[in-house]
Amino acid sequence: MNQDLIPISVANNYSISEALREASRTLENGGVPEARREAGSLLSFVLGKDRTFLISHAEDPVDDDSLDQLREFVERRAAGEPLQYITGVQDFYGREFRVTPDVLIPRPETELLVEAALEVSDGEFICDVGTGSGCIAVTLLCERAGARAVAVDKSAAALEIAKFNAAKQSVADRAVFVVSNCFDALDRSEHQFDLIVSNPPYVSESVLAGLQREVRDHEPLVALSPGADGLSVIRRLLTDAPAFLKPNGHLLMEIGFDQGEKVRNLIDESVWSLLEVRPDLQCIPRIVVLRKR
Repeated sequence: MNQDLIPISVANNYSISEALREASRTLENGGVPEARREAGSLLSFVLGKDRTFLISHAEDPVDDDSLDQLREFVERRAAGEPLQYITGVQDFYGREFRVTPDVLIPRPETELLVEAALEVSDGEFICDVGTGSGCIAVTLLCERAGARAVAVDKSAAALEIAKFNAAKQSVADRAVFVVSNCFDALDRSEHQFDLIVSNPPYVSESVLAGLQREVRDHEPLVALSPGADGLSVIRRLLTDAPAFLKPNGHLLMEIGFDQGEKVRNLIDESVWSLLEVRPDLQCIPRIVVLRKR
């Protein structure tokens, strides 16, 4: 056990504030940014209480079992495991999604993809390529009561998480989940979509080693990087998606921080109309919005 942790024998004397201080110290020593906030998140999860409770009941005792569990979680987080994999949940577009190491952790940038999709297309037949946790497809179905979605992923384990999230959000009856590498398992005669969305793997092989340890060592590599320059799946989407889109259908993709100009150069203007490359909150080109000619 980490040397910063106090022996369990005195656990019954611990208050919420003391447990938070200990957890924060361990996380700081482990190099975790915003250690106090993350300690609070872990203790909130263990106790099943919100942050307000922790503040207003700072002197309440923490029972031994809860303290043991907190210490286990804190050590895992201090070793680099993402908070979301420890708690098993991540908020996305105002909803709670289950996440495991089989899927990427949904990020705020991907919420911009959902926003753009809702703005540019009112189509009701949607394909989500590389669905992972299902956060994109499930959210679009939640926001559009009449929509249907086909969610594809090459990982069967990821699809099980997506199915769970669809059921949790009560949209499973409008979703189909298919193990497929891009469109390989789909029949274009049966699948003509109004909208195709994708947060594909786009991290280039050369920058993988420089990623945060939480990402590099814990999130699924297959969902992070296709190798080489990071553009192989994006190239395939640009090439293969038109066959699965209705006339004037839309393709929306999330891209990497340095890929805006590269992706522009890949677009065949005889096939696609580039409507915009939407920036994220840091003004980095992030969401490519295309319409099939």
